[in-house]
Amino acid sequence: MAGLVAVALTACAETEFVLHTAKHLGDSKPTPIYKVGDPYQIDGVWYRPAIDYSYVETGVASWYGADFHNRPTANGEIYNMELVSAAHRTLPLPSVVRVTNLENGRSLKVRVNDRGPFARGRIIDMSKRGAELLGFRDQGTAKVRVEILAGESRQLAGIAPSATPEPAPPPVILASAEPKPAPTETVSPPEPVVTTELVAPTQLFIQAGAFSRYESATNVRSRLETLGETNVTPVTVGDLELYRVRLGPLANVEEADAKLSEVVKAGYPEARLIVD
Repeated sequence: MAGLVAVALTACAETEFVLHTAKHLGDSKPTPIYKVGDPYQIDGVWYRPAIDYSYVETGVASWYGADFHNRPTANGEIYNMELVSAAHRTLPLPSVVRVTNLENGRSLKVRVNDRGPFARGRIIDMSKRGAELLGFRDQGTAKVRVEILAGESRQLAGIAPSATPEPAPPPVILASAEPKPAPTETVSPPEPVVTTELVAPTQLFIQAGAFSRYESATNVRSRLETLGETNVTPVTVGDLELYRVRLGPLANVEEADAKLSEVVKAGYPEARLIVD
């Protein structure tokens, strides 16, 4: 992807966001905690929560609403679908990320405080309000880029009390939320700031895997070619040269979801949907 022009928030807005977060962390009931969590498995896929301040990923976002309103999140907050928040499978809770809709260029700073989504082919679950601001509530999904905001996430790690070791979360999709203020005070959340950036056209692919040996990648390609156009392309990750196997491009999210299910059934349970 090229031609991305970010529109930065002002320092005042960033400071207000962190201070507001800190106030909620001190006042909300039940008291939220900071947690990373242990590896856990759902539907045959392992998820390994970790602190990663270099995290950037493109993929498909979804959202959750009334069915999860006022339910607890994975770090002890309460989901409010009218506030901007999100669920992520592996980032520390809470973290702050920037979510950019790659279909319309809308970009929003988001607090991650829950685990999910566990539907294959999704990388983040937005609250209803977050989906509205990013412009995909009605369509249900959107191609997005999610990148952690390291400075603000580090601040939250220092503000929030740490959790004691806990077992892996159950295979239940919980929506995300920002905590409610304490009943003795009235705390108004800051108005979410939506910025806009230029975005290049993107395409959807299914990535079956990335392999260190070219022969391994070509063997996988041979097994998947009956499902559609499949290619092996080299990619450098750090000091490693890998060969990734991708199927596509695919016309839309619905086609990608269907094709992902076929790839999983073919024996690749950790295949994922890629936006590139």
